[in-house]
Amino acid sequence: MSHQSAYQSKRMSAADAVRQVHNGDMIVVPTGVGEPPTLLAALSEQRRDFEGVQIAQILPLRKYGYFDPETAEHVRHCAYFFGGPSRPGGQGGWIDYVPAYFSELPTLIERRQLPADVVFTMASPMDEHGYFSISLAADYTMAAISRARAVVLEVNPNVPFANGNCHVHVSQVSALVESEEPVLEVGLPAIGPVQEAIGQYVADMIPDGATLQIGYGGIPDAVVMQLTHKHDLGIHTEMIGDGIMTLVESGAVTNRRKNVNRGRMLATFALGSNKLYRFMDRNPALEMHPVDVTNDPYLAGRNDQLVSINASMQVDLIGQCGSESLGHTPYSGTGGQADFVRAANRSRDGKSFIVLPSTAKENSISRIVPTLAPGTHVTTSKNDVNYVVTEHGVAQLRGKTAKQRAEALIAIAHPDFRPELRQAARAMKLL
Repeated sequence: MSHQSAYQSKRMSAADAVRQVHNGDMIVVPTGVGEPPTLLAALSEQRRDFEGVQIAQILPLRKYGYFDPETAEHVRHCAYFFGGPSRPGGQGGWIDYVPAYFSELPTLIERRQLPADVVFTMASPMDEHGYFSISLAADYTMAAISRARAVVLEVNPNVPFANGNCHVHVSQVSALVESEEPVLEVGLPAIGPVQEAIGQYVADMIPDGATLQIGYGGIPDAVVMQLTHKHDLGIHTEMIGDGIMTLVESGAVTNRRKNVNRGRMLATFALGSNKLYRFMDRNPALEMHPVDVTNDPYLAGRNDQLVSINASMQVDLIGQCGSESLGHTPYSGTGGQADFVRAANRSRDGKSFIVLPSTAKENSISRIVPTLAPGTHVTTSKNDVNYVVTEHGVAQLRGKTAKQRAEALIAIAHPDFRPELRQAARAMKLL
């Protein structure tokens, strides 16, 4: 059978494609904009026809009908990382959560510690060799495709055909539907004076020739905007966004000094504008790979001068980062922060930055705290955290005593909170 004949034999409506799902199945859906809206909307419409179906995903972006506590026994979300649509359910207890390092999700799926019965994903149009590209998010989805009973693609001409290990052959596909709506665009977060100040501290410490991992958020983007004058930067990251594309366009990124994958950027998912998605299409300087390649601390750390930049919500005086919950209440997830902090620590002359404003709620709460609130999920351990940056400066922690850490962190806290932090540190015998 020709590739086109195979394609036509598997093409159907979304309502019919959803019937590939059986009761009790786990459906794996990619990160962010890789989620297939036509398929998930059809599943939502039919959700009461199913029993015990779960949908596993990192960072959902649209609130589909199945985000519904009244029908959770039919179709229930299972979060690898909470996003806006899933956070209320996680906090309310009717959405489940799987704690895991982003880099290890493919391994957990391959070892069947995480189920993957069906895959729903966006895909590019098929090429002449019978391959689709799931360029928007290779992440854990490629591993799920290798394990799933059924693979269902939403084929959309607006999805770029990217290079890398992100290709699915028509022979692997059980069903496909077609759609033409634009890929969801995700704008840059707001950048204010606090973010700019933090960004400047970090940018000043990034040398020419560094390889960058840049997380999502206003502060990482503020760093990016202050790197356009640098030379021969490289990219080895989990997320590619418009900020990285801006660095490429400015000439700051060449990837010429990378030790691994020289001349090429590596990422595992995309989040940005239509311009970014066009930039990704058949770009020989970019490869999209599964997250066990991009986020593996050993593989990423083989690049010299690897710099990781990630945000947190709280840091305590010993250096623990609470980046995913407010006390015991979940907010996001582990993601790739710890992966890249460890990768930068392995890298020769590498630097990992945890960035956060010194306060929250209009300066009423300090984000530098004596101890994390009870129940807080520790995302990155005290032994791994190196540089912590607020708008008031930089605290370098690795190799420092507990006392030195407390002193350094208090020095970058908001001045209004430093007296009470010193008092708490003395009570804790840290000063």
